Amino acid sequence: MSSTAFDVEAPEAVHENGARSRLAAALEHPAALWSVPALIYLFVRQVGVYVLQLVVDYQNELRGSAMTAMGELRSWDGEWFLGIAAGGYNDVPSRLADAAGRRTAETPLAFFPGYPALVRWVHGLPGVSVEGAGFAVSVISGLFCAYALFVLGRTVRTGSTAAGLVLVTLFAASPMAVVLSMTYSEATFCAFAAWALVGVVRKRWILAGVCCAAAGLVRPTAAALIAAVVLAALVAIVADRHDWRAWVGGLVAPLGLLGYLGWVAVRTGDLAGWFGVQQRGWNSKFDGGAATLKFAFEHLGNPRSELETGTVWLLIAAIVLVFYAFQRRLEWPLIVYGIGVLVMDLGSNGLMNSKARLLLPAFTLLIPLALVLARRRLSTVLTVLGLATLFSAWFGAYSLAVWQYAI
Repeated sequence: MSSTAFDVEAPEAVHENGARSRLAAALEHPAALWSVPALIYLFVRQVGVYVLQLVVDYQNELRGSAMTAMGELRSWDGEWFLGIAAGGYNDVPSRLADAAGRRTAETPLAFFPGYPALVRWVHGLPGVSVEGAGFAVSVISGLFCAYALFVLGRTVRTGSTAAGLVLVTLFAASPMAVVLSMTYSEATFCAFAAWALVGVVRKRWILAGVCCAAAGLVRPTAAALIAAVVLAALVAIVADRHDWRAWVGGLVAPLGLLGYLGWVAVRTGDLAGWFGVQQRGWNSKFDGGAATLKFAFEHLGNPRSELETGTVWLLIAAIVLVFYAFQRRLEWPLIVYGIGVLVMDLGSNGLMNSKARLLLPAFTLLIPLALVLARRRLSTVLTVLGLATLFSAWFGAYSLAVWQYAI
């Protein structure tokens, strides 16, 4: 572990310096390297679920409703994913509809197949319900993502074990990290994306290409990942044209996304079939950010709700983090990926209330914060991460149990 990790701010704090050294040694033990990232991730997410339960109970008393935390965790898009997992695209429950309340045979095609396919496989195990399978896939995916982020934090320039653990915590405590505990596809996508980027940084091109292709079957956000992986592979090929692994990784990377978009095109008889389903059902298309800019000015000039105003500030913070990533000289493929996710989020005119959630995959923008925070004294690190965990728990619980619109 880097000798600068969890640095002491006061020169007289000799005792804390010794404690830091002992902590550093403990974290380098193989058992710690395998267990601590998972334990941190599970603890932070459990805090989020616990706070959600508290808010649900309070709302039930206030409104006389009968909400449950588990019901909220499988709501909205989660119902679509579970429906596809249980019956495929042709047998999704008829009660589910798009944002306009309509439903056609093409409507379910808006949801990518990767996550429902994994849920279906787990559901095939004896005694496992489809809901249980959905939560299991999300939890396991989150753990795989946590390990990948831990590796990234150790691998990037000036990285360390401490930075990896801080990065895992920041990701698990992201403002909309509640979706990592839901029957949503974000945890699965982030797991594949994180391991693809580990492959890029470590120049393991087969790993990068395969994980990128898998991510393309989970979410359209894979377009940002494809850009990062393919560009990095091209740079490697220019440096060494005989690097066959870079050729394979770069060629395999876009196959998942292109494969699903092509399948939808054949099924709908329209080359832009998936985009048409999105626009007709959820009024979602790329408008260059015009709708987002209008939304931002409206809610900064006349705040109407905590969630919408908070969403605007989160978007602003993400833009600031891009510049900070350049300043900290983060590896350029990681910046390309983060910018790609942010551009896709800002440039879409779809549901504005989903924009905070759609920022979650931009986890590479958290790496510079993790690198800096890991060099502070331990008490500072724990305070910052504790506050982030509590804010994330409240923000996610409010979004699900109080806010009346989709996330």
